[in-house]
Amino acid sequence: MSAGGFSAKRLVRVRDLLERHVDSGFVPGLVMVLARRGEVHVEARGTLAFQGAGSEVPMAGDTIVRLGSMSKPIVAACAMTLVEDCTLRLDDPVDDLLPELADMRVLGDPTRPLDETVPATRPITLRDMLTFTMGTGTVLAERGTAPIADALDSIGEPHLDEWVRRLGALPLVHQPGERWMYHTAADATGALIARATGKSFGEALRERICDPLGMKDTGFSVSADRLDRFATSYHRDSAPSGEAVVEDLPDGAFSRPATFESGGGGLVSTADDYLAFASALLAGGTHRGERVLSRASVALMTTDHLTPEQKAISGFWPGYFDSMGWGFGMSVITRCRRIGPSVGSYGWPGFYGTAWYNDPAEDMTALVVMQRAHMGDQTLPMWSDFWTTAYQAIDD
Repeated sequence: MSAGGFSAKRLVRVRDLLERHVDSGFVPGLVMVLARRGEVHVEARGTLAFQGAGSEVPMAGDTIVRLGSMSKPIVAACAMTLVEDCTLRLDDPVDDLLPELADMRVLGDPTRPLDETVPATRPITLRDMLTFTMGTGTVLAERGTAPIADALDSIGEPHLDEWVRRLGALPLVHQPGERWMYHTAADATGALIARATGKSFGEALRERICDPLGMKDTGFSVSADRLDRFATSYHRDSAPSGEAVVEDLPDGAFSRPATFESGGGGLVSTADDYLAFASALLAGGTHRGERVLSRASVALMTTDHLTPEQKAISGFWPGYFDSMGWGFGMSVITRCRRIGPSVGSYGWPGFYGTAWYNDPAEDMTALVVMQRAHMGDQTLPMWSDFWTTAYQAIDD
């Protein structure tokens, strides 16, 4: 027997896998969603917390979690709505709206002092931001070994206007368009959206993406009446005595309005909400009769835009882009190396162990939600298990 192209018998393995993670004490609870051909299978196990508030509340599709970097695709989609109404253009310089990023200087050598610079060869464009090739981003270096890494870390999380000012006061690490650099471009895109709309980034995101898709629990903070559905997050490592260490409680950082509305990783959401977003992309920009993006925009967002030359000098380690590329705010699978996702699949994980892929070849969305820091790393063996379990359940 199958449901929407899934084997009912093999879907049991999804439940068993989730139960193993909960029973081991790795996380108090987690959710996995598989959607295919109009059928949605939601498997939730465990609770919102190990102990204290939420320890008696079951994980569910409407459990609110920190998305981390799974915020990035939503930001890219919002930017594309502005391209579609001709407020922004992909290849226009962003100087008019973000003058802080005009006439940039570029480090001659990323390890050298901040005053050893050359002029940027061209302006930064929205396309650069969406493809993470704007010239600045995460610099992996021990503190004190690369001045630009320390300077970028010291920007902090002020209001977006001040954040852009501080970013623009620093040189770029590389020339615009030269190579892929992670994270910072998504925050810069949020600032651009705010300037282009004349609203806060959060307001623009709500009006253009969240409200049309019914994503009622997605935003930069959690209101008091929803805190009972907000899961506790935990540090990567447990205490020496073995118990998980709390990283953020429901009444912690996200219970107050955000000063810094981070497109790179500041959103909270639910599996239900994110499924609505993912389903809209998989359907070519529509969800339940509501068109949020054109089919052409979705195709552009989910195409690999990195050149072989950019891939060869980019990434967190050698070979990082051997089997994937980068679209707008998300990865695109270019070579199949395990049981799913298929070539052409797109998606991205988040810091706290959230992860998502859309697979057009299988007409499938796969989504995993948990709340343990540093667990979005797709090289961890557990992610091979999650995706294997998802794909082995396909039956048609």
